[in-house]
Amino acid sequence: MGQPIDTYDQVKDRPGHDLRYAIDATKLRTELGWQPEFTDFKNGLQHTIDWYTAHEDWWRAEKDAVEAKYAKNGQ
Repeated sequence: MGQPIDTYDQVKDRPGHDLRYAIDATKLRTELGWQPEFTDFKNGLQHTIDWYTAHEDWWRAEKDAVEAKYAKNGQ
């Protein structure tokens, strides 16, 4: 990202880190009435993949712009 190599310190990962991320959706549920559409990871992931596949026009220009920027910077 254009920073000197010593800008960041590498640290050992904490035990259990990244094994589980959770949010408290209480406000979403109580104040907005939100309910998750998918509670099964595999089905939710497949739905996400299908959506992005069917809506390439929504994301393609942005991805191409990011890739062009990386290429311009020799990455």
